[in-house]
Amino acid sequence: MSTSTIGLPYLGYGLGLRTEHYQDLLADPGQVEWLEIVSENYLVNGGLPLIWLQRFRERFPLVMHGVSLSIGSTDPLDEDYLSRLARLARRIEPAWVSDHLCWTGVQGVNLHDLMPLPYTEEALEHVAGRVRQVQDRLKRRILLENVSSYVSFADSQLSEWEFLAAVAERADCLILLDINNVHVSAMNHGFSALDYLRGIPVSRVQQFHLAGYEQGEHLIIDTHDAPVSHAVWDLYIEAVRRFGRVSTMIERDDNFPPLAELRAELEHARTLAEPLLRNAA
Repeated sequence: MSTSTIGLPYLGYGLGLRTEHYQDLLADPGQVEWLEIVSENYLVNGGLPLIWLQRFRERFPLVMHGVSLSIGSTDPLDEDYLSRLARLARRIEPAWVSDHLCWTGVQGVNLHDLMPLPYTEEALEHVAGRVRQVQDRLKRRILLENVSSYVSFADSQLSEWEFLAAVAERADCLILLDINNVHVSAMNHGFSALDYLRGIPVSRVQQFHLAGYEQGEHLIIDTHDAPVSHAVWDLYIEAVRRFGRVSTMIERDDNFPPLAELRAELEHARTLAEPLLRNAA
């Protein structure tokens, strides 16, 4: 295991841990080098989820990926959630903890979706301050992931990538760059995905997500239930050229194929990236 220039380990090529693949992963992990867990699935005091998690902790490096931080909401940060998150992190000692640059609810109502933010100076200061609070609470830097979006705010003063980069700089946090989400949002809003990559500081990117989407009549929908598209593979190549050696994983949340198919996708990511990385060395 090597260490990145920002102090966190480089883990290689991994998968999202899902119950559908528990048995197969333990029996034959193949070239899967690390696993990303959905934090909320394990925020319990005991029982079978944690028993399984410990088995994987003994075999793989783990990272925690949450969907409930709601870092952009105007509601107060959920102290109970942060306490349980911190307890899980102490239990499994993940390589890092991540969540999404979004809001998921307001006035106590959870919308169960990852909602985009207005890219304004006011929102920037609000989010950066909350990220600093979370990092102080968890005693670690966190990663924030760019979400896919289908609407934009008329009041936005910055591009999405300028906003993400500014949050990372002001809060001194890191970035989980979802390559699929960059493509989805670029197609939906008509901006350049390459401009997005060029606008993200290299030193802040710690992880890549690769996933699939659904082509709707008017929009691309981020579904995470299909193989990675050719367009996203092409964008991944450009991301490797810009950001270099970044821990990469395949994310699948529905319509689960056999584990062998996900391992094949992961091997394709390795096949695309490694020659570029060797040539750049």
